[in-house]
Amino acid sequence: MLVRSENFRASKIMEARVRKTENITILMNHDTVEVLGDDQVVTGVKAKNKTTGEIFDIPATGFFVAIGHKPNTAIFKDFLNLDETGYIINIPGTSKTNIAGVFVAGDAADHVYRQAITAAGTGCMAALDAERYLATLE
Repeated sequence: MLVRSENFRASKIMEARVRKTENITILMNHDTVEVLGDDQVVTGVKAKNKTTGEIFDIPATGFFVAIGHKPNTAIFKDFLNLDETGYIINIPGTSKTNIAGVFVAGDAADHVYRQAITAAGTGCMAALDAERYLATLE
């Protein structure tokens, strides 16, 4: 398992589960450089140690990408406040952003739960906040 940072971002329970699994080797501070293989199957992964710069191959018969959920918010970076991973920052307890009349919901703001049900809930919050904002313009 390649972990891009020095720390797991998963829950403590999931981290403990992975650490207890004997057939998983965890490499902290490593990036995937390339997935190796032919047109049919994966044969390995080219990895880079971000601390030393060393690049090396790891034999593998499959590759699963789970690199968090980077939101597709780069289009807004010149206008809205984003955190270091690209999530739109909202005013706590609301869906309001740093720009009046612009609201955020779902996976663009939720870096903790990232679930469809929370997206629906924050979508409702954004709709209510937008309605209240529009009412102040009348």
